[in-house]
Amino acid sequence: MNSHRLTFRFTLLALTLLAGCTTVGPDYKKPDIAAPKIWTGKLEGGLTQQQLNPDTLSQWWKTLGDPTLDSFIERAIIANFDLRTAEAQLRQARAQRGVTGSARFPTIGAKTSATRTSSSENTATGSTSEFYSSAFDAAWELDIFGGRRRALEAAEADFQAAQEMQRDILVSVLAEVAINYIELRTFQSQFLVAEKNLSTQLENLAIVQAQFDAGAILELDLDRAISNVASTRSELPRLKQTIAQAKNRLAVLIGQTPGTVDKELDISQPLLTPTVQIAVGVPAEVLRRRPDVRRAERQLAAETARIGVSTAELYPKFTLAGTIGLESLSLSNVTASDSSTWGISPSVQWNIFDGGRTRQKIDIQNALQEKAMVQYEASILGALEEVENAITAFTQEQLRHRSLVVSATAAERAVNIAQARYEAGASNFLTVLDAQRTLLSTQDRRTTSQGTILSNLVRLYKSLGGGWSSKQPVQVEN
Repeated sequence: MNSHRLTFRFTLLALTLLAGCTTVGPDYKKPDIAAPKIWTGKLEGGLTQQQLNPDTLSQWWKTLGDPTLDSFIERAIIANFDLRTAEAQLRQARAQRGVTGSARFPTIGAKTSATRTSSSENTATGSTSEFYSSAFDAAWELDIFGGRRRALEAAEADFQAAQEMQRDILVSVLAEVAINYIELRTFQSQFLVAEKNLSTQLENLAIVQAQFDAGAILELDLDRAISNVASTRSELPRLKQTIAQAKNRLAVLIGQTPGTVDKELDISQPLLTPTVQIAVGVPAEVLRRRPDVRRAERQLAAETARIGVSTAELYPKFTLAGTIGLESLSLSNVTASDSSTWGISPSVQWNIFDGGRTRQKIDIQNALQEKAMVQYEASILGALEEVENAITAFTQEQLRHRSLVVSATAAERAVNIAQARYEAGASNFLTVLDAQRTLLSTQDRRTTSQGTILSNLVRLYKSLGGGWSSKQPVQVEN
């Protein structure tokens, strides 16, 4: 009866403690950081202040209208090594959350044993004895001060931060695939421009060679024509190298060995700048969408919760342990009612003096929380800077490209006029050479600028947090 009364009293005490338990440490509240109301960069060239369109941003590469690029993006999502690494890290964070959460519940174990002993016949007790037992053991640390609740809160925030990290890597990888693809097409277009100019220069060289053989011109004009052809031809190996490197990089980005995608990329495709309206929204929308900012905020939440974990170490820990089972000297009586046994062992542990170690740990965690806050603020400023730079780069490169189009058109007319005047004997060959060099340079810059516009568009989508959708949550294997 006394044992039952003791059990009742301790159970009542445990329930009283649980009812009055508190959660130490600061309660997390997401910082309210004011964002600019509008972008400082001038919105033109297809950019608008309209609200962000999540559906467009989640698959922004579709706006470029290139099926080959679409295929590479889809393959990268499946096989890119950085994404696969991020997925493994996410599974790890999920499992860690489960481990932390399980600490809030009792642990229960079972054990069964059978012992048969025989004493020496040369002793007075020489005999054989048996002992059988079976029991369940349980232990439960009562989370009176919320240390384990704070640990679970931190683990949940860590898991959410891992989700945002995977999304951030996805955003970066897809942008890298698109930029490398655009660079490849740009290099191929530059190669075609160089080949076309080389063909024209070779035709001119044949004419100059014939004139020189006939004694109509000086050797100086012939050497200039030869030098012009050789200079243009020297660009072809460099462009072939950059084309090969771009192909290899694309192969690796989709998890393939270099050379496996060469055939499907050998056919050059023209670069087409899409004529679409791009909604950039307002800064606050972008900050809410960008995975890197979201990850930094979740990391801040985790570090804040860990202050409570450290603070809980200042207080006593209450543990309730018990066992219930069966014991008998014979196997046939193990299940009898009078073979039952039980025990209960409440305990309190309190680290009264540790030389200030616990409080120093709290100070460390406070510093880590402050560090996370600074990193969160830095991520916000970095995001705003990236978007502002992307807006400026995209709009200004379009203006530059328009001028280069006009310049290339004029340079082509100049070559035709110089060639006609030279053939008519109204000007020397140096004028033709200068016109051809100018045309090649201008056409090359125009082609490069067109590729830069597309690359800047990709960077703009990336800066807006494009590439993932909240309607398609991150999947983690069970």
